[in-house]
Amino acid sequence: LVSLLLIGIAAWGIGFGLISSFRVVGVAIAFILNYYFQYMIILLLVFIFQFSVSCACLALNKEQQSQLLEVGWNNTNSARTDIERNLNCCGFRVFDPNETCSSDCFRSRQCQPCAPIIEEYSGMVLRFVGGIGLFFSFTEILGVWLTYRYRNQKDPRANPSAFL
Repeated sequence: LVSLLLIGIAAWGIGFGLISSFRVVGVAIAFILNYYFQYMIILLLVFIFQFSVSCACLALNKEQQSQLLEVGWNNTNSARTDIERNLNCCGFRVFDPNETCSSDCFRSRQCQPCAPIIEEYSGMVLRFVGGIGLFFSFTEILGVWLTYRYRNQKDPRANPSAFL
């Protein structure tokens, strides 16, 4: 978008006689090539980060996932209250009727522990997010390759050894 804007402004300037030198156009083209390089580098960094996170989501086994969920459960009270209320469960591994719980099942003292319910949901979500992230990370590497390819494309009208 920025490159098209620069080319349009340069063409408008040449058309109305405001720019009498093609050096300005050359500077705009050099800026566009620099912009493509920056875009390629940023996209490559995003690919590396997204690929790493996607692989981590897909590589977590049940035990690691359970440990992460328990750490999260023990470190937040607001999330614990929301989970208990929304999933209608109390406690993480065992239901203790002496503790307070914001679930509806707490009144009848017939609650299930939250860990099995959360583990089922989180396993499904981790696989989904990991798969989607992996798919889009490979589309990003395609974008890096296309940017690299067209950034170094030669101009057929110019000297054969000259680049755009």
